Amino acid sequence: MDKKILVVDDEASIVSAVAYAFRREGYLVETAGDGEEALEKVAIFQPHVIILDVMMPRMSGYEVCRKLENRHGVGIILLTVKNDIVDKVLGLELGADDYMTKPFDLRELVARAKALMRRTQKLAGREEEPDVYELGSIRLNMQQRLITAGGAAIELTPKEFDLAALLLSHPERVYTREELLDLVWDMEYAGGTRTVDIHIQRLRKKLGDSSQTLLQTVYGIGYKASKAGASRAGASTVGNGSRNAQDASVESVSLIIKANDLGQSGEPS
Repeated sequence: MDKKILVVDDEASIVSAVAYAFRREGYLVETAGDGEEALEKVAIFQPHVIILDVMMPRMSGYEVCRKLENRHGVGIILLTVKNDIVDKVLGLELGADDYMTKPFDLRELVARAKALMRRTQKLAGREEEPDVYELGSIRLNMQQRLITAGGAAIELTPKEFDLAALLLSHPERVYTREELLDLVWDMEYAGGTRTVDIHIQRLRKKLGDSSQTLLQTVYGIGYKASKAGASRAGASTVGNGSRNAQDASVESVSLIIKANDLGQSGEPS
């Protein structure tokens, strides 16, 4: 999914610098020079985060916040030269999620926007996504934070559950190790991408044989949960059950034949 940022400020130099900083991080960026243009861009561009100046002509940042109070899944970071606590509280009460005072560090602004985007996306995901997912013999219940394999509950650590839940709730979506590290552990985690590999290994071991085809390695990229793998795992389980039943039947017939042979030869049974 493309990450979209709308930068709104009447100072062209600030707009240019902020837009460049986010584009360099891989974001899609749109800009606006005043509040009215910002509302038009929000409707068309549908950004995930708005970087919004407070003092602008035609319509202030506060008024833009007020008009966007019913927004869904959109975060707002206010920018202002005012450092008074009253102004900060006013912006937050009108619906802004964060507040930075000019002059500001671009690196801090980008970091705050990333953190805000993660929060808003998680909240939006909880509202829109179902609570239960089933792939083959694996069942994920988000509300109960429970995963079962073949009906048996699997005991997982919090991070193991978060990792499994992310993959199972987005089957066929390929995640890089860096994305998983960011989404499950947050960017501040110092363990490196190797921790992702270790947790995948633990999950496969705990989920059993079916997880070997369900949680697949996409070589050179990362991992995904495979629908086809889940189907094969289920078929394999059924097939093993059928073969076991057939083997038991053959063994039973063999024992009967041997018993008959013993009876006919006059030997004790």
